[in-house]
Amino acid sequence: MTLELNDVEKSFGEKQVLKGVSFKAEGGKAFGLLGRNGAGKTTSIRIMMNVFSADGGEVLFDGKPINYDEVQFGYLPEERGLYPKKKISEQLVYFAELKGMRHTDAVASVDYWLKRLGMAEYRGKRLDTLSKGNQQKIQLVTALAHDPQVVILDEPFSGLDPVNAMLLKDVVKEIIAKGKIVLFSSHQMNYIEEFCDSIAIINGGKIVLEGDLHTIKRNYPRNRLVVRSVKAADIAKEYKDRCKAGDDGALYITLADPDEKHAVIKKLAESYDIDEIRVFEPSLNDIFVEYTENNI
Repeated sequence: MTLELNDVEKSFGEKQVLKGVSFKAEGGKAFGLLGRNGAGKTTSIRIMMNVFSADGGEVLFDGKPINYDEVQFGYLPEERGLYPKKKISEQLVYFAELKGMRHTDAVASVDYWLKRLGMAEYRGKRLDTLSKGNQQKIQLVTALAHDPQVVILDEPFSGLDPVNAMLLKDVVKEIIAKGKIVLFSSHQMNYIEEFCDSIAIINGGKIVLEGDLHTIKRNYPRNRLVVRSVKAADIAKEYKDRCKAGDDGALYITLADPDEKHAVIKKLAESYDIDEIRVFEPSLNDIFVEYTENNI
C-alpha cells in the first residue's frame, strides 16, 4: 500500500498554508512528517484524511485517487477528543461502529485492545477518572479498534511514562509488521529516528527535505570523527585547531579529507586509550534544525 500527497495546495483566506506539498508513505514502514508549529503538518494530515479539501493537487492511494469509502484511517490527535464523563467501553464501541464495524465485532476489538494496552480493568470507568497517560492509551484504542489501513499518530508519546512508552512502542511495531501505513507527526526526534524509515520535513508550507532517513544521513560529509577517551586532553593537544570538545564530553576531530579517516582512526587506537571512536553522523534533531531554523 502507498499513500501520497501530490502537489497539494491549500489557502485559508489570503494565507497560503500549503504550497505544492508532495510526499509518499508506504505500507509496512513508518513515515515521519516533521515541521515546526505552523509549518503545515496538521493541514496536510487533515487533507489526507478528507477533513479539508485541497485547493489543488490530489491524495493518492496505491497510485490512484483515494476512495474514502474504501480506505479506513485511524487517527491519534495531539489534542484529545473523547468524552470525559462517559464510560470508556461504551464510547470506544460507539466510535468503532461509526467506522463501520458491527456491534459484536466492535465489542470484541475494543476488549482486545483494552487488554493489550493493560486497560481492561478500566472498561467500565469514566474517562476523567484516569491519569493523562491512561487517557492517552484509551485514545489510541479509538485509532486502532476498527483495523484501519492507515494509522496517523500525532505526538503519540506525549504524557506517557517510560513503561507505557515501551508498551506503545511494541504496539506500533506490531501494526507496522502487519503492513499498515503508519505516519508519525512529532517533535520528539528520538522516537522518529527509532521508528521511521523515511521522513519529510515541511517548512513554510513546502517540503524542504524528503527521503530515506539512513540515506539522508549518509549523504552528509563524513569528514568528522567522534572520539571519547580518558586521554582527551592529550588528543586535543595533538590535533589542535582540528579538534573541538562537545557539550556531551566527546571530542570532534575534523579531517582534511574523508579518505584519511581510516588512517586517523588507526593512529588514535594505537596511540591512546580509546573508549569510543566513530564517524560523526548528524542526528535527526541536527537535520531538523538545519532545515527549519529559518522559515521559508
